[in-house]
Amino acid sequence: MKVFLGGIAAAFLGLIGIFAFFGPFLHLLAGAVPLMLLLGGAMAAYLGYDEVKDKLPFPKKQEEAAAGPDFKEEAEKYKQEADRLRSELEKAKTSS
Repeated sequence: MKVFLGGIAAAFLGLIGIFAFFGPFLHLLAGAVPLMLLLGGAMAAYLGYDEVKDKLPFPKKQEEAAAGPDFKEEAEKYKQEADRLRSELEKAKTSS
């Protein structure tokens, strides 16, 4: 309840402050809007660049392809580990 009342009081004082200092508020807003547009546009361009880069079918270099991990071996290792843990769980269930 205290936070709610504090929020209402802060919003009310902020509204009074905007009306009391409307000229300086507009100057601040005039300087902040282009900065927000610049930073927001740069972020959107960066994220768009990453998305486009991921979708383009660039041929991989042979060194990178050879150095990549073998996912089939890892998957088989994790399957074996899961089977082992599953059997241990079954043993624990039957023994208790």
